[in-house]
Amino acid sequence: MASAGPVCGPISSYSRVRILHLVQSRSPRTIGELCEATDLHPNTVREHLQRLIEGGYVVQATEHRTTRGRPRVLYSAATGAPEASSPVAKQKADDAARRGDLLRRVLQTDPSELGQPATYQLDALVEHLEESGFAPVIDEDRLTVELSPCPHAAARPEHRPVLCQVHLGLMQGVLAQAGGPLGARCVRSAARPEECTVELERLTADAPDASSQEMGSGSGSVNTGGVLHGLA
Repeated sequence: MASAGPVCGPISSYSRVRILHLVQSRSPRTIGELCEATDLHPNTVREHLQRLIEGGYVVQATEHRTTRGRPRVLYSAATGAPEASSPVAKQKADDAARRGDLLRRVLQTDPSELGQPATYQLDALVEHLEESGFAPVIDEDRLTVELSPCPHAAARPEHRPVLCQVHLGLMQGVLAQAGGPLGARCVRSAARPEECTVELERLTADAPDASSQEMGSGSGSVNTGGVLHGLA
């Protein structure tokens, strides 16, 4: 089996992962709340948040106040919903679709049976995962994304549930931002830490999409029915 690649991108730091997990679990958050939860200095938290904003994973807004005092800056997860859409994430999705179209023209591939919107979603998802250090292999028939070997396999065991939740939440946000019928449902349980498969799903018109779901929980949860860290 090939060795896992390096962990890349704006979430290469576990401190940054913790901050993103907190913001995904409940938005919006203030600098003070994040400092209290992580025991990090405010300047360190601000630096991590800035990297997450630049990566398209977090959005910020100024608090609307009706009383005297300086309004606080509030930070939320970029879920792809209209009220939590990152311009960086939107640009990434648009650029991925353009590059995907160019590649398909060069290779003269047949159109996917999933349809163009889903194809553009997968373009964005693949580029996001590659930026994060994964080597994704997508099975369009089974609607799975194979991420083995996971670059986080060597992480401390107590960190892996949070890492899985954060990455699943990011995948949900990428798919929602790109717009289309697909969502990320769960990360399958695996016998070995280097094994990682994500299940996708077709979102029905009357079911909430990934951008409107709560993107995490305060702690990792295991579904004994065979999936790990599905975000309800």
